[in-house]
Amino acid sequence: MPRLPVVSSDDAGLGVKLAYYFTRRSLKKLTGRDVERMLEPLQIYAHVPRLLKGYGQVEQATAKVRELRTRHRHLAELKAATMTNCEYCIDMGSQIARLGGLTDEELISLPYHRTSGLFDPVDKLVLDYAVGMSQTPVDVPDELFARLREHFTDAQIVELTHAIAIENHRGRFNLAMGIGAAGFSEGMVCAVPAPDSAAHG
Repeated sequence: MPRLPVVSSDDAGLGVKLAYYFTRRSLKKLTGRDVERMLEPLQIYAHVPRLLKGYGQVEQATAKVRELRTRHRHLAELKAATMTNCEYCIDMGSQIARLGGLTDEELISLPYHRTSGLFDPVDKLVLDYAVGMSQTPVDVPDELFARLREHFTDAQIVELTHAIAIENHRGRFNLAMGIGAAGFSEGMVCAVPAPDSAAHG
């Protein structure tokens, strides 16, 4: 359970109620599931409605960017989620990635992406970037960034970097607030965090 009480629709102002309504509709469309605890991160943000509004605008803008291949975006976001070990993010991200075309075998192979034959060299490059960005401190060597520039445009690299960064934001916020899995992947295969010894794949 979250460490703070959630702001229910009954206690929310009109702007927050609208944010809940449209977010629930969007997440249901994105995941194919309507689960009870799907709004918990927003219900915590709603303690500061101005912050909820700003965060929602960032999420909306993020969702509309389409420079990257969907596969690469899903891989990057889900790998970042497993690096922060955010249950909510892994739960939802696994379902979104599965609906986007990733196989169950790929989901469970993420901790060992460097040695897996399921990912091509560009997939592995994206996953390595997600690992480097999700570490503390960030570890993105010049050589890794140069390889990214061989395969992606500047706009694609900005989108990829933003996708990984915002996934880290989501995960760290949820972890600090005690927000767990909501049930998006219940009954299905879910990605798992990398063991400490295999954090780099």
